[in-house]
Amino acid sequence: MIWHITKRELYDNLNSLRFALATALLFVLMLINAMIHIEEHPVRMQKYHDATTKSLNTLRSRTDLFSIAQEGPGYLYKKPSPLYFCAEGGDIFLSDFAHGASFIQISNDLRGFWSLYYPGAFPNSSNIRPETIKVDWGFVIGYVLSLIAVLFTFDSISGERERGTLRLVLANSVPRHTVLIGKFLGALVSISVPFTLSILMNLLIISTSSDVHLGTDTWFRLTIIFLLSILYLCLFLALGLLVSSSVQNSAASLVILLLTWCTFVVFIPSTVASIASGFSNPMTYDERYKRQGQNRKELREEYVALLRETRGFENKKIEIDSEYVAKGTEQEERLIQEHLTQQISQIQLARSVTRISPVTLIQHLLEVFAGTGFERHQQFLDNVQRYAREYREFVTDMDRADPDSLHIIGVREGMSKKPISPESIPAFEDTLSLSRDFNAAAIDLFLLILFFVVLMSGTYLTFVRVEI
Repeated sequence: MIWHITKRELYDNLNSLRFALATALLFVLMLINAMIHIEEHPVRMQKYHDATTKSLNTLRSRTDLFSIAQEGPGYLYKKPSPLYFCAEGGDIFLSDFAHGASFIQISNDLRGFWSLYYPGAFPNSSNIRPETIKVDWGFVIGYVLSLIAVLFTFDSISGERERGTLRLVLANSVPRHTVLIGKFLGALVSISVPFTLSILMNLLIISTSSDVHLGTDTWFRLTIIFLLSILYLCLFLALGLLVSSSVQNSAASLVILLLTWCTFVVFIPSTVASIASGFSNPMTYDERYKRQGQNRKELREEYVALLRETRGFENKKIEIDSEYVAKGTEQEERLIQEHLTQQISQIQLARSVTRISPVTLIQHLLEVFAGTGFERHQQFLDNVQRYAREYREFVTDMDRADPDSLHIIGVREGMSKKPISPESIPAFEDTLSLSRDFNAAAIDLFLLILFFVVLMSGTYLTFVRVEI
């Protein structure tokens, strides 16, 4: 009986105008998405390749251990995701590089060691909203697919109640849960078929391009993204059936669903995030620069005063120089890390509050598995910090390996003078961890499933108790 009801729903949907319009819209959007990615991705990859090559050549042009230690690794770049077409993730507002360099001048002849800097990305400081809508999978799934689900289910129950056909079906001793499951499956298949075909067309166009390479890991991530999109679709189908079961006519059902859709899909993600961000005020860049200037001034004054006391003791001066180089670097990185932590906390607060919106959940999940957005940026920062430790350990190990060195890091006279092989200098590699992605997605995935279970349970309880 479930199959009979499902087949009837499929027949009604396939012969409707909304099915034709939904199919055409999905195919057009996915075609646009594929064409844009084919055009833009090679440019991003070439830019990344040129930048990383230049940075690596600069790094390996140094053969003096002191210069390697003082100047740092230079620019460290975030690798563009091959799945950028799935979720743009607001990457335009996130820096695509970190910078390891020395900016601390302790005295006229003493400069501090390198520190990690994380520049902000401000494409348009007067308008932080995107100037155009990005037609990525996140937009198609989060907005278009959810709206299609609403339009396919707003009259599933209320429409049949108005026409009197629901009374006839239930009069034949058909269990209500059977009717509900049949209608749910009918709507799910009706939307999933054109959606799946549009995705296959999209991937066929992208994968056949010689400039785009999708590996095994990428296809696995795409499979996860597809399954998540189906779960998201099920959530809005359940919402549509819930409202359709609760009201007497289709017009009221459509109005309620559209208002609900606008509230949770359009209003909450943008407005609530802005309000939540206002409750957290991280240090501004001006405040950070002011504190940096004050710290450097105090460090120089302290260094000069101590230097006067040890005038004439050259070995003692070398030790003091080393101590203050390390101290200056530590102060600089502590302040930068404090600023970064406050910025991350503000973003995490806004993301946590907006989790009451299903579209925010699916956007977060798509970004995680597409390797874009905030979670991806955090992985990049972790990769940078891990590399920084590896780089410093390399300098220390090279110095310890030289028996002629004084092993006083931070001062040219106290470090090894042996030339360093350029190939031995560790190179930065920006990688993604699928296990970490699953950990990052756990809460959002749980909430998405919970929303679906709650809505579907509410739909069932409403439908079995409603009077026909």
